Amino acid sequence: MKRLLVLGAGTAGTMAVNKLRPQLPRDEWSITVVDSDDTHYYQPGYLFVPFGIYRPDEIVKPKARFMPPGVDLVMGEIDKVAPTENKVQLVDGTELPYDYLIIASGTTPRPDETPGMADDMGGDVHEFYTFEGATALGEKLRTWEGGKLVVHITEMPIKCPVAPLEFTFLADAFFEEQGLRDKVDITYVTPLEGAFTKPVASKHLGDMLETRSIALEGDFMIESIDAEEKKLVSFDEREVPYDLLVTIPVNMGADFIARSGLGDDLNYVPVDKETLLSDEYDNIFVVGDASNIPASKAGSVAHFAMDLFPANFM
Repeated sequence: MKRLLVLGAGTAGTMAVNKLRPQLPRDEWSITVVDSDDTHYYQPGYLFVPFGIYRPDEIVKPKARFMPPGVDLVMGEIDKVAPTENKVQLVDGTELPYDYLIIASGTTPRPDETPGMADDMGGDVHEFYTFEGATALGEKLRTWEGGKLVVHITEMPIKCPVAPLEFTFLADAFFEEQGLRDKVDITYVTPLEGAFTKPVASKHLGDMLETRSIALEGDFMIESIDAEEKKLVSFDEREVPYDLLVTIPVNMGADFIARSGLGDDLNYVPVDKETLLSDEYDNIFVVGDASNIPASKAGSVAHFAMDLFPANFM
């Protein structure tokens, strides 16, 4: 009996087992998925929760609902992968052997990576890339009376790279509907040279900020956040003041990737971009946001990749 072990029951991991289970004979293959959280979060919904378009309870479902018959779901926190021994160790000491491993552990925001960012998180500093963050930001916006709103990207890559701009435009519309737009100054701060960096997009969409009276601060490489003075400080000593900061922190892969010696400096696993096979191990595949492929970290990318993945795996 061959053992397929999948680390992560998010979008990519769930799709992988749904695609592979029908193709791998049950008398020849066992499939086990490991995750530390039994709740599935519809992450695209995070963008809409702060504006009351979705309620938090509308974007959660049990992960077990999406597991096909013949797949075991194990709840546990991953400590590390031992690739030379073909096993995964959980924090509680459980060891899970495998013949083939699929890493689908995603990427998460890490405000602790930027000095000062976590100091006032949930106060005048917010993010919407987590369920808790989106919910807290929604509560903040319901009572906020206006001022300087700064939407900020720390560095790339991030999940759903267009989401910060979408949030900015939704905020513009939200404050207009609330009768507060004339009381809100919106600034979009990005480490890229502009809001739209591709020539075609820039040509056709480049004036979308200006026509909405949204200021742009480009090439802004953040050094720190001064939570007491309420300002962003860049490495070239520029400062951007805020009353409310909505930031997209550094995104990084799972910590167990680093403990296992499998990742780069952001904990993403190097793979062949065409097969999603690890550069180092011929029985480890990496799907979704966990790999270093030169593509957007987004659910749509995972969906398209999973349409082709079974052929690579088989």
